[in-house]
Amino acid sequence: MQWETLLENNEIKYTLISIGIFLLFLLLRKIFITYIYKFVLKASSKTPTRFFTELLEAFKKPLQWMFVIVGFYIAVHYFPYIDEENKLFLQIIQSLIIVLIIWGFFNLASATSLLFSKINRKTNMQVDQILIPFISRGIRVVIVAIGISIIAEIFNYNISGFVAGLGLGGLAVALAAQEVLANLFGGFVIITERPFSIGDWILTPSVEGTVEDISFRSTKVRTFADAVVTVPNSTLANEAITNWSKMGKRRVSFDLRVTYSSPVEHVKRALKRIEELLQNHDEVHQETIAVRLNEFADIGSEIMIYYFTKTTVWMEHLAVKEEINYEIMNILEEENVEIAIPSRRLVSAQNVEGTIEGQ
Repeated sequence: MQWETLLENNEIKYTLISIGIFLLFLLLRKIFITYIYKFVLKASSKTPTRFFTELLEAFKKPLQWMFVIVGFYIAVHYFPYIDEENKLFLQIIQSLIIVLIIWGFFNLASATSLLFSKINRKTNMQVDQILIPFISRGIRVVIVAIGISIIAEIFNYNISGFVAGLGLGGLAVALAAQEVLANLFGGFVIITERPFSIGDWILTPSVEGTVEDISFRSTKVRTFADAVVTVPNSTLANEAITNWSKMGKRRVSFDLRVTYSSPVEHVKRALKRIEELLQNHDEVHQETIAVRLNEFADIGSEIMIYYFTKTTVWMEHLAVKEEINYEIMNILEEENVEIAIPSRRLVSAQNVEGTIEGQ
């Protein structure tokens, strides 16, 4: 009898219907994601192009929330305490749908999307890795701006009045955003001159490390201590930038001192053998090799050894340098040429006192 009495109450009956419809759409949402979406995604992966797959991936979350919004909208039709014809309610529903659409296109405009890979493949001009994030963020800013303007129109907000207000307060905005604009223009300087790309090893007065990301405001560089340093683009654009990744070869330069007691003929043979070693080594760049008796120092003759390794990778460069250094040590040993080592004479305090008393 109690259930019959409750069901005779229209407000309670329609409230239960409303809740049931909403729960049904939550169930449909679960079924869609678990079965239908996965099936369509699997089918799209077999198509010649990946565009449909990327489209589905970009709109996955928005589609899930679309079930919630549509279910809520239909449920409100039966809910006795909300008027579905209410203007504000309709505006909110329309705005939420626009947000979901903008969300999907925002995901689709990611830096790793199919758009940029197709540009790289189908055009002769390769899109630089430092330019891709900038273009992606620019497209996303435009998408968000369009979405905001549409939502503003839904709520009958005068966009032209807002733009006019920005024009009147343009000077104040420019002064307040002076640093932001400086960083923005610094970013444009970096992407147009392209002194480095993402993944390059750079050295500046501010930082040294590998470039990880560049945004409108700053550039992120991971140092060799594994820390991330964020440098404002305005600072980076005005600094001298050394791009070690652009090296075609890597220099090795040092002075080797040999004793004056080493016979001259032996030194000459050692220099000739070291030069031949460098000329015949597969990992040494043959353009510039110098092995010369350079100067006469206090403790011995200075031999200048100057060459470049073909590899610019630091660890590989060190391995080549180490291998050549061992060979140089063998040559010096075979030619009886001794390396000059600075020596110091240690005088004990007792000897010093005895010397003074003797005087």
